[in-house]
Amino acid sequence: MFDRIVDHLAGLGAHIAVVTDDLQLTYAELAARVASCATELGGKRRLILLETRNDVDTLVSYLGALAGNHVVLPVPADSDYGSVLDVYDPDTVVRAGVTEFRHRPLHELHPDLALLLSTSGSTGSPKLVRLSRENLDANAEAIASYLDVRRDDRAATTLPMSYCYGLSVVHTHLLRGAGLILTEGSVVDDAFWTSVRRHGATTFAGVPHTFELLDRIGFDEMDLPDLRYLTQAGGRLAPERVQRFAELGSARGWQLFVMYGATEATARMAYLPPELARDHPASIGIPIPGGAFTLEAKDGMPDDVGELVYTGPNVMMGYAHTSGDLALGRVVDQLRTGDIARLRNGLYEVVGRSSRFVKLYGLRIDLQRVEARLQADGVDVICTDGDGLLLVAAANAEDRDVARLAEVASGLPRAAIRVIDVDAAPRLPSGKPDYPAVRELAADRAGAGSDSLDLRDLFADVLQLDPASIDPGQSFVDLGGNSLSYVTMSVRLERALGHLPAGWQSLPLRELQSTSRPRRWWGATLETSVALRATAIVLVAGSHAGLWVLWGGAHILLGVAGYNFGRFCLTPLPRGQRIRHLRNTIAWIAIPAIVWIAFALVVTNDYTAANLLLADKFLGPEDSMTAGRLWFVEVVVWVLAALALVCWLPIADRWERRRPFAFALAFLALGMALRYDAFGFGLGNEAWFTVLAFWFFAIGWAAAKSSTVWQRLAVTVVLAIGIVGYFGQPGRETLVFVALTLLIWLPAIRCPSALTVAAGLVAEASLFIYLTHYQVYPLFGEHQLVGVAAAIVVGILVTQLVMMLRKLIRVRGPRLLRSQAAPAPR
Repeated sequence: MFDRIVDHLAGLGAHIAVVTDDLQLTYAELAARVASCATELGGKRRLILLETRNDVDTLVSYLGALAGNHVVLPVPADSDYGSVLDVYDPDTVVRAGVTEFRHRPLHELHPDLALLLSTSGSTGSPKLVRLSRENLDANAEAIASYLDVRRDDRAATTLPMSYCYGLSVVHTHLLRGAGLILTEGSVVDDAFWTSVRRHGATTFAGVPHTFELLDRIGFDEMDLPDLRYLTQAGGRLAPERVQRFAELGSARGWQLFVMYGATEATARMAYLPPELARDHPASIGIPIPGGAFTLEAKDGMPDDVGELVYTGPNVMMGYAHTSGDLALGRVVDQLRTGDIARLRNGLYEVVGRSSRFVKLYGLRIDLQRVEARLQADGVDVICTDGDGLLLVAAANAEDRDVARLAEVASGLPRAAIRVIDVDAAPRLPSGKPDYPAVRELAADRAGAGSDSLDLRDLFADVLQLDPASIDPGQSFVDLGGNSLSYVTMSVRLERALGHLPAGWQSLPLRELQSTSRPRRWWGATLETSVALRATAIVLVAGSHAGLWVLWGGAHILLGVAGYNFGRFCLTPLPRGQRIRHLRNTIAWIAIPAIVWIAFALVVTNDYTAANLLLADKFLGPEDSMTAGRLWFVEVVVWVLAALALVCWLPIADRWERRRPFAFALAFLALGMALRYDAFGFGLGNEAWFTVLAFWFFAIGWAAAKSSTVWQRLAVTVVLAIGIVGYFGQPGRETLVFVALTLLIWLPAIRCPSALTVAAGLVAEASLFIYLTHYQVYPLFGEHQLVGVAAAIVVGILVTQLVMMLRKLIRVRGPRLLRSQAAPAPR
C-alpha cells in the first residue's frame, strides 16, 4: 500500500474512508486530497515534521507526505519538540494542514526511509526509530490479518497518530478499506461514546490506562451493538483485568485482542488469540504472521527463561540520534526486546524486564512485580528506582500504608523506600508510565525538605543562578556551564559525590545525585583537560619568571580551550542558547582581562592602550615585548568571537549539528592552511603568537567531537604533522604534542584526592594566574621559586574574590533593584 498510496485509496472508490462529527470522506475523495497534498510538497524528497491531531488535516498531510516519497516525523501538537527540531532541522513543518517550507531540502535520506518515530510516544528525546515502507507494509498486513479487519469495520481513534499504536490503527484500516472515526475525545467523555454509537464503531484501541478508565466509567453496562473487538497494547495489562474483559466480551459478543509490541517493531510483535485470553491472561501469545521469537539465555536466570528476541520484516532499520543517521540503511536484523520471557504451552509469557530489574540494598528487585503487587492492593502506583531507593508514586492511596505494602512486596527495608504522593500517576501521552517524571518528583521533594543530597545549591553557587530556577532534569551544559565554570564544578562535584561520573556535564542533576559513593583518598578522578590546564599555567608562569625553560604551556592551553569549546559551546541546545553561552564565555574572559589591564596601565608601564581592546597583535606597537604578553587571551577572545558569528548563521548551525566532527575538521583544515601559510601572508614565526595559531584550538575542538578510534587517530596524525618544525625547538614541540595527545586519547586519570583538589584550584584560577603573574613574580627579584608560588597564590585569591563578588551581586542585586522600585512610604 505505501508504495502506491493514492492508487490504493482511489481504487476503493465510494466506500467511506473517514468520518468525523461534521465531515465524511469517501476513499476517492481522500485519494484526491492526498494527491493534492503530495503535489504541494513537491518532487524533491524532504524531511517533514508533522504536528499531529486526530483530524482530517493530519491524516491527509501524513498520507500526502508518504505518497510524495518524503520522510515523515510525527509529533503531538502542542508538545515540546524543540530538541527534535534543533537536532534534525526538518526541511518542512506542517501544522494544522498549513505547510511551512523552512529551507530547500538539505538532508541525505536513505531511499528506504519513510517514517521517524519517538519511542513510547515521547517527544522530548532526539532518539528516533527509523522505519521503512517495507516495515509499514509488513506490520499493517500482519495486524490486519490476525485481527481480520474488514471493509465494514470502523475504528475510533483513541490514540494519537504520533504514537506507533495509533498509527497502526490507521494503517490497518486503510489497508483493508475500512473506515476511521477521527476523534480527539477521551473514553471518559460522553461525546466520545455518542460518536462511537452514531458512526457505528466496531473497534477501538487502548493502553492499560484506557482499560482502567473503562472500569471507572461503567463500560460493562454500555450498549454498543456494533462493537466487534477491542485491542490492547502499550504495556502489560494486569492478568485479572485481561480475564475480566475477556469474559465481558464473550458475554457481550465482542472479542479482546491482547497484543505485544514496540515502536522498534513498527508496532506489533505478538498477539494473544481471543479464545485463549480467559485461560492464559498473563501471556503475550504467539508471534504475528511473518515474525518469530527466540529466547536468549541470561546469567542467573532459569534454563527455560531468557531475553525475548524478535525477528521479522517489521523490525526497524535502526535508531537515529542525529540528522546524519537518516542516510543509513538497515543496521539491525533482530530486535532485542529487553523483556525476560518463557514459553509455556506454545505461548510466550513476559515475566520481567531486564531494565526493570534493579539491585537495591544487595537485593535484585523486579520493579514490575512490585508495581503489580501494589496495584493488586488497589493502589494506583508507578515504581522505579532513583538515588539508590525504591521510588513509589502513589495516587488514591487513601488510608493505606503504601510504604508498608511496598516493603512486603519488595522485601526491602522501610529506609530503602520513598513514597511520593501524587494526584495521578505520571504518564506519557501514550498512556505509558512516565518513569523519568517519577524520579523528577522524587528529586523535587527531596530538595524541598529532606537531608538527602541536593546538587541544586551547588550548581547555583558555581553558575551564579537562583536555586529555585534549576530544574533537576537539566544538566551543567543546559544551565549555561562553560569551560571556566567547568573546572570549579568538577572539583566541587567530585567532593560532593565522592567521584566524577563520565560525561557528568551532560547528565541531569537527578541522575548525578544518584551516583554518590564513599570518597577514597586514592581514588579521585581528575579530568585530563583540568590536569593539563593546571600543568600548563604553572609551566607558563615558571618559564616567564626564569625558574625553568619549558615553553609551550600557552599552546597547550589553546588546545584545551578548543576542547572545551567543542564540549560546552557546541551542545544540542537550540541555536539561540548556544550563542548566549558563547557570549557569556567571551565575557568571562574578556571583561576580567580588560579590568586587569586597566589597573596595570595605571601602576606599571607594561601595557598600551591597544591592550584594552585585546588587539595588540592587530594595532601594535610591534616592538613592545610587554604589550605582547597577552597574546593568548587575545587569540582566545577573537577566535571565540569569530566562531560565535559563524555559529549564529543557520546554515552553519545545521551543518555542525549534522556532522559535528566533519565541521570541526573543516576548521582544522583552515587552521593548517594558515599554519603552512597557504594564503601567502608571509608571517613566519610571528604566527606563533597570533590568531594564526588557531590550529591548536582546532585540534582541541576536533578532539572533543571525535567519537571513534579512527577519528581520534586522524586528529593525532594532523597534530603530529603540524607540530613538527612549528617552533623549531624539538623539546617544545614534543611537550605540546604529548600534552595534546593525552587530551585526544585519555579523558581522565586517577590520582590521590589531595592532588585533584590542588590541580582543580590551579586550573580554576588559570585565567587570573595568566593575567596577574607578569606583575607579581618581578616583585621577588632573584627568588624565582617564591615569585612563581606567589603568582599562583595571587591568581587563586583573585579568582576566589571574583567568585565572591559575582555571588554577592547575584544575591543582593535583585534585592537592591526591588528596594529601589518599591514606593516611598507616605
